[in-house]
Amino acid sequence: MASAGSPEGADRVRSLRAGRRVALSAVFEAEFGQRTATAILERQLAEVEADPAAGLLARTIVDGVVANRDTIDARIELLAPQFPVVQMARMDRALLRCALSEVLHSATPPRVAIAEWVELARIYSGDSMRRLMNGVLGRISRETPAIQASTPTSEEGLSGHDLRQAQEDRRRAARRR
Repeated sequence: MASAGSPEGADRVRSLRAGRRVALSAVFEAEFGQRTATAILERQLAEVEADPAAGLLARTIVDGVVANRDTIDARIELLAPQFPVVQMARMDRALLRCALSEVLHSATPPRVAIAEWVELARIYSGDSMRRLMNGVLGRISRETPAIQASTPTSEEGLSGHDLRQAQEDRRRAARRR
């Protein structure tokens, strides 16, 4: 297996990122109700002649969203009740659904999937969605036994972003009470 630092590893990382973006695009487009996410994905993969690894990951993510959407939405509502799924922007909803699908229903190591989806949330939605994504996926990884074995325990956090800042914010808020 090639490491991420090697040329083959870097190509694989780029390929899997492309797969995530294609999956996100299909789930987002399906939000408009014209076609199913699966049909959209197959059309997109045929148009771009995607790398087999990217296509496999994209299909896994989209299939997980399609098959488990109600369960995924219920978990989002449970973990972030202040952000009702039906009231979220379409892109935010698609980001969370795809991320939970990959973390819960794929062979991707959860730590890798979480870091990748937090970064995609930052790119496609913004910093507030990145924080929400990190929080929801972090709670999922802590609460799901199969995922716990591979989650980080360092201060770096799940995505490597802002865990220390979030802890400091909580401490300040607690002091104000």
